[in-house]
Formats: sequence, C-alpha cells, structure tokens
Amino acid sequence: WSDSGVDGAHRYLRRVWAFGQSHADFIRRGMAQGDQGWEGIDEASRTLRREAHTLLKQADYDYQRIHYNTVVSTCMKMLNTLESAQLPDTDVAARALADAAGILLRVLYPVVPHITWQLWRDLGYASTQGELLDAPWPTVDEAALVADEIELMLQVNGKLRGSITVPSAATK
Repeated sequence: WSDSGVDGAHRYLRRVWAFGQSHADFIRRGMAQGDQGWEGIDEASRTLRREAHTLLKQADYDYQRIHYNTVVSTCMKMLNTLESAQLPDTDVAARALADAAGILLRVLYPVVPHITWQLWRDLGYASTQGELLDAPWPTVDEAALVADEIELMLQVNGKLRGSITVPSAATK
C-alpha cells in the first residue's frame, strides 16, 4: 500500500493554505470593494473570472453526477488558475481574485471542510458573507463566460499546423 495519494492531497492542501495566506491582503481589499459590477475590468482579471466560472460550471455538473474525484480535479485546476494569474494592483483585480478564491473555497468545502472553513474566516469572507456553512453556493456568471476572442486550431491531414485567434463574433 502506498500513501502517495495522501501525500498528494497534503501537498495540494498546503498549496491552498499558502495561496490564501500569501494573498490575504489583496483578497480582503477586493472584498472591501463590495459588488460594484465589472465595468473597466482588465484582460487578466477578465480571464481569471472566465476560467473560475467555467470551472465552477464543471464542478456543479460533477457534484450533480456524484463524481467527487472530478470535483477535486476541478478544484486543483482552479488553484492552478489562481496561482498563475498575473493580476495588476487594482481594485477590480482584487475583486476578481476575491470572487475566484471564494468560489474555490465554497466548492472545496464539502470535500475538506476544516481547512476551507478556517481560510474563509481568515480571508474575511465570514464577516461579509456569513459563515461558510451558511454561505450560498456560488452561481455561474454567464457574462463572465463570454470570451472576446477564440483560438482556432489549424490542421492539415490531421496534423496540427498552427492556430489563429479570431473575434468570437466573427462569421465563418
């Protein structure tokens, strides 16, 4: 019997904890902004919101199908997205990070309630949204899923030859 699964879970939860602690001030700053809408959002923040809400949609679907292993996989992708986000030091970017981190904590809560509950309190969500146990399940913001551009892959004889980025509203 190997405990590599336990080691992997431990490493992941340490990453979740480290991310929350290292970004706590920025997340609290975003929470202090309240819900002001997303006008004037920069591209990095828009991308973060799109990816977080796309992953939330997947997690919702997996929870409904009782596929908890893929829910955890989706949470891992969500943390990777949060860690790789290169956000500017703006209020709207802080709100986008607070929104995405809040989604991660609520989706991960049924799987690992203790660490998510503590992070929820430490990051200030409890003071603005109530206790995690009573917090509403996050809803997918369909407006966040809309992409301005899409990337099309170009294939010749079944082999990938390149890609092209086009406006999402472009005609065929």
